[in-house]
Amino acid sequence: MTTRLIAAALVTDPDSGRLLILRRGRHLDFAPGEWDVPSGKGEPREPITATAVRELKEETGVVVAEADLRLVHVVHGSWGAEVPGMFMALIFHTDRWSGTPHNAEPHKHDTIAWVSPDDLPQPFTNTTLVAVQRYLDGGPILSFDGWPEAG
Repeated sequence: MTTRLIAAALVTDPDSGRLLILRRGRHLDFAPGEWDVPSGKGEPREPITATAVRELKEETGVVVAEADLRLVHVVHGSWGAEVPGMFMALIFHTDRWSGTPHNAEPHKHDTIAWVSPDDLPQPFTNTTLVAVQRYLDGGPILSFDGWPEAG
């Protein structure tokens, strides 16, 4: 069984506290039409902080230094019976960034938005929503998304 390493970036505006999110395209296999934070799969031999920096820039045009990322949550789980394998998502936070956020991958995302963390739109990708809520609550850094159903 393969374990996929994923990096996600919780980017907040230091002045307003708003969170940068994207809505996934309805044509995508994973979480179609759901809101999410910028994220993506690591490349072979790529440090996970470099993955977070790369994915954030590719998806939103936002530039961040690896040194400005702080690990805030880890999600370990399974894709489900229809997609075998496990994933481990490392979620980083930063409020130090540059650039003008925009939907840099319109073939993957419908839109980009700044939202209050207290008023997240729905539907929101479940594993990321757990990470955002736990980060905001100062809760545990690790969550488990469950094993595939036997059967």
